[in-house]
Amino acid sequence: MQLKIMPKKKRLSAGRVPLILFLCQMISALEVPLDLVQPPTITQQSPKDYIIDPRENIVIQCEAKGKPPPSFSWTRNGTHFDIDKDPLVTMKPGSGTLIINIMSEGKAETYEGVYQCTARNERGAAISNNIVVRPSRSPLWTKEKLEPITLRNGQSLVLPCRPPVGLPPPIIFWMDNSFQRLPQSERVSQGLNGDLYFSNVLPEDTREDYICYARFNHTQTIQQKQPISVKVISVDELNDTIAANLSDTEFYSAKSSRERPPTFLTPEGNASKKEELRGNVLSLECIAEGLPTPIIYWIKEDGILPINRTFYKNFKKTLQIIHVSEADSGNYQCIAKNALGAIHHTISVTVKAAPYWIMAPQNLVLSPGEDGTLICRANGKPKPRISWLTNGVPVEIAPDDPSRKIDGDTIIFSNVQESSSAVYQCNASNEYGYLLANAFINVLAEPPRILTPTNTLYQVIANRPALLDCAFFGSPLPTIEWFKGAKGSALHEDIYVLHENGTLEIPVAQKDSTGTYTCVARNKLGIAKNEVHLEIKDPTRIIKQPEYAVVQRGSTVSFECKVKHDHTLIPTVIWLKDNSELPSDERFTTDKDHLVIADVSDDDSGTYTCVANTTLDSVSASAVLSVVDVPNPPFDLELTNPLDKSVQLSWTPGDDNNSPITKFIIEYEDTMHEAGMWHHHTEVSGTQTTAQLKLSPYVNYSFRVMAENSIGRSLPSEASEQYLTKAAEPDKNPTAVEGLGSEPDNLVITWKPLNGFESNGPGLQYKVSWRQKDGDDEWTSVVVANVSKYIVSGTPTFVPYLIKVQALNDVGFAPEPAVVMGHSGEDLPMVAPGNVRVNVVNSTLAEVHWDAVPLKSIRGHLQGYRIYYWKAQSSSKRNRRHIEKKILTFQGSKTHGMLPGLEPFSHYTLNVRVVNGKGEGPASSDQVFNTPEGVPSAPSSLKIVNPTLDSLTLEWDPPSHPNGILTEYTLKYQPINSTHELGPLVDLKIPANKTRWTLKNLNFSTRYKFYFYAQTSAGSGSQITEEAVTTVDEGKMAMASRQVDIATQGWFIGLMCAVALLILILLIVCFIRRNKGGKYPVKEKEDARADPEIQPMKEDDGTFGEYSDAEDHKPLKKGSRTPSDRTVKKEDSDDSLVDYGEGVNGQFNEDGSFIGQYSGKKEKEPAEGNESSEAPSPVNAMNSFV
Repeated sequence: MQLKIMPKKKRLSAGRVPLILFLCQMISALEVPLDLVQPPTITQQSPKDYIIDPRENIVIQCEAKGKPPPSFSWTRNGTHFDIDKDPLVTMKPGSGTLIINIMSEGKAETYEGVYQCTARNERGAAISNNIVVRPSRSPLWTKEKLEPITLRNGQSLVLPCRPPVGLPPPIIFWMDNSFQRLPQSERVSQGLNGDLYFSNVLPEDTREDYICYARFNHTQTIQQKQPISVKVISVDELNDTIAANLSDTEFYSAKSSRERPPTFLTPEGNASKKEELRGNVLSLECIAEGLPTPIIYWIKEDGILPINRTFYKNFKKTLQIIHVSEADSGNYQCIAKNALGAIHHTISVTVKAAPYWIMAPQNLVLSPGEDGTLICRANGKPKPRISWLTNGVPVEIAPDDPSRKIDGDTIIFSNVQESSSAVYQCNASNEYGYLLANAFINVLAEPPRILTPTNTLYQVIANRPALLDCAFFGSPLPTIEWFKGAKGSALHEDIYVLHENGTLEIPVAQKDSTGTYTCVARNKLGIAKNEVHLEIKDPTRIIKQPEYAVVQRGSTVSFECKVKHDHTLIPTVIWLKDNSELPSDERFTTDKDHLVIADVSDDDSGTYTCVANTTLDSVSASAVLSVVDVPNPPFDLELTNPLDKSVQLSWTPGDDNNSPITKFIIEYEDTMHEAGMWHHHTEVSGTQTTAQLKLSPYVNYSFRVMAENSIGRSLPSEASEQYLTKAAEPDKNPTAVEGLGSEPDNLVITWKPLNGFESNGPGLQYKVSWRQKDGDDEWTSVVVANVSKYIVSGTPTFVPYLIKVQALNDVGFAPEPAVVMGHSGEDLPMVAPGNVRVNVVNSTLAEVHWDAVPLKSIRGHLQGYRIYYWKAQSSSKRNRRHIEKKILTFQGSKTHGMLPGLEPFSHYTLNVRVVNGKGEGPASSDQVFNTPEGVPSAPSSLKIVNPTLDSLTLEWDPPSHPNGILTEYTLKYQPINSTHELGPLVDLKIPANKTRWTLKNLNFSTRYKFYFYAQTSAGSGSQITEEAVTTVDEGKMAMASRQVDIATQGWFIGLMCAVALLILILLIVCFIRRNKGGKYPVKEKEDARADPEIQPMKEDDGTFGEYSDAEDHKPLKKGSRTPSDRTVKKEDSDDSLVDYGEGVNGQFNEDGSFIGQYSGKKEKEPAEGNESSEAPSPVNAMNSFV
């Protein structure tokens, strides 16, 4: 049975029949175990083209394996190479590798030739490739005399290199005597042949050390050509004598140095051909000369250049296509173009191919009686010829084998026997090379064996493929089955894939895929089993990825990377910068989850990648760091295109530091007028590098440029060169021209002078002109310098003038100035306002009217009217006394106004005056008016003195502002009881001439509140309030004090609680007895036992009246009192202490002042008069229950 596994894979299908995969062939990776008999196989050999270093021993490799171990022999140039006859040649033990010792004696050239190795055992012979051995060569340049080259500026030049032929070919480059590479550009470049091409020469190309170097890498040697001297001159530099001694032939080229269209230096002509082998790099070159320097372009006729395989080298003069194939054949066109024209060259490319494999023959392991095939298929251009050998001998002359039949590139085997074992060689060759492959047929009868180690543990990340190996061998080819678990059936579900090499694939492994799997191999000679184990792990994930960051230079940045992983795996987290290790810099610090970069610099910009690795998987996440800063200053400032009033400024931008430049700011310095002072000139877009600047005449300019981006503004550039503009007449006149008189007979003309920058030239002066507006006079003019004011004397008072001020300098006059109007000086008004009238609106407000003053009499700019008014005397007092005058000004031409804030019942006098810029005019005649009475202010003071048990004396001072004649005083008062409730209000009228009053028949130890105000005929004034207390009865006070003292003791509070509890029990008992029909006269007994000292005070004994809550607003019931059942009736009140802004706590002294403490205010009660929700005091509690 043929035993070869093909590399396709089959999916197991679901079904009742156990899944058995019959494999007919094995892939080449399935090798015969070395403990079994097998023909030789070449495992290692030297390359076909073997270039050796002549300074070292020659080692020609040939390694092979087989059972029994093979023996080795060599041929050299087609004949047997007897190594025993050459003492310098030895063969490594157990190997076919030759070692030729040429370091002690002998020459490498002696052993040049074609070598071939043969490895042989009893089952066949394998042969190596033909190994061509050649020593490397690095010859010297042939000595030659190189004449100096002299040529005109702009001519083309080719410096030949022509290196010696070496093996392998050398690498060519041009340097100077200092071993510095010569700079190359679109104008100067090195060709593929090593020559140095100049499209046109410049004077800076002059030098004496153009040296071509050849580096031979194999021997690590460098050879150099003699230096070449080049001198580039201009014909104008040659004087007549030198020109007469030189002939045209002494110049390198006779071509004109004028501009010219391109021509090709290489390749020559309009077309050429190029041949390249498949798989190599195709290099096409076009180098052109011309002035200006031509630019090279490439196209492919009838096709496009392959995008991913096309590269341009040598400033686009070389086109390279890698991995070239037959499809790349065709016509390629290079185009050289400059301003004077274009030319093209067509290169016809043909791609040939050395033989390459389509199907190389593979080893066959067959059991006796089986059939098989060896296939050898190759391609090439031209198509290669296929030939077969057996054991190194052409099959045509080899011993006949009845099981073998050759059909072109295929050998068919049928009913093979052990004697059919052999090694076959397939040779495919054409003119560009050959391929040689060894493939054996090995006839064996072997039971199955599994080569994968038993109990192998596979660990796989969830949701990834799991591949369980079952490498096997057997002849005939065994069949493979897989089982899961100790008693599982053969796997036949769609989720499994069985590969032909025995590997079981789980395309998407899940947690339930964990377990033990068994691989079983069977053939007719036996059976073999092997167990492997699979564990599924959670994938490693980055749950917090680093984020893109933009930071300013010098700051600190942090990247975060949090990793979640399987608990049985240990991850390692590393950070990379641009896919390389982090710089070795202490500014970079890492911990478990972070990368921190301190003092960030420009070099820190890049991509930072967090990589989390475990033994099974790897995940990564990246973030870009952009380091930004303000731009670097612009440089290389240059002034071009200078004109009288403009110049072009150009500059080179500095580095934008990763933040695009948004604009450039241009500033200028006037070193002639304001040295050291920089002024803003203009701004341009961040994409511009030039600006056309408008200039002023007669300024010595110097410019600087600043760049600005989103971070900020750069430092200024270096200052540009200075540029002095020509002088010109002024292009503007002074501004802010005014004409105002400082005296009645003058006109002061002022203006804002031009600065030095605006003068436009030397000798700046001002022509000041004036004339009367309404007259026929001509303009009067005067020229002044270095001033900004001119005074015209002898003018009429307050006359309008036309004024103009014109700038001039040594070059000429500024444009005609604008005419402005001014006035000569003002004088005081001559006339007072007439017909002044006063209308009294009320006691504090009056309205005044007057007639306007004629404009001519004002003699200036009318600013308004001013009223002087004063209080002459009080109507209530006939003595006249002086009061300070008050002034009220009304702007503009108003002829009426209001006088607020007057005092009632007063005698006022006023007059009116007109006001101009010089001052006030004469006053109008005085007008007198009286204000009516008003309500008085509050009495100045209110004191309560001499309190007794039943009387209080009030003393007061009259109102400070009676605002009329006082008619009487009104006194209202009412008591305040212990619960802050107000008693009935008493209203009392007192004559206006009184300042003292005594109230009698008051309750003792009672607090009263007083309201006191004065009246005039206009009404009542503001009131003043006060509170006082009648004196206290000493006996009653002492008893109350003792009660309060007892009530604050802890034992007394406990006693009261016990009494309350006892009363509650008695009430319950009473309630029960009443339900049974009994009677219990509780109230009568309570009345009999009541202590008169703790009963509520009656009103006539000085009890406080009920003080309602501030929210009730109901009148107090006269004579209200607390009933014996302690129920407090809710009554109306029209006032409370809250309205007077005073607190609820206080005390009374013995003289009636406030020392006691009010009882707490009661909560608002329902209108029905329910009991208060406030808890009773201990005293009240005792009164209630005793």
